Amino acid sequence: MENKNSASFFANKDCKYYPCHKCDEDMNCLFCYCPLYGRDDCPGDYRIIERDGKRIKDCSDCMWPHMAKNYPEMIKLLKQ
Repeated sequence: MENKNSASFFANKDCKYYPCHKCDEDMNCLFCYCPLYGRDDCPGDYRIIERDGKRIKDCSDCMWPHMAKNYPEMIKLLKQ
């Protein structure tokens, strides 16, 4: 992995939740709490669920912010 030892990648393998998603490669933990959660233009794989009369964004199956290759796009979206 080209970003493994750079400022754009961090895998916290000591975290008790690591890996927090099913993944075939090391996860990028820089965006553990996704900064795109509140955005409608999120490129990740999320779904909207209804709970107690509220619409909730469920990102539990989303790997997009944890994939090292998506770091440049994440930064681009955050700058918007």
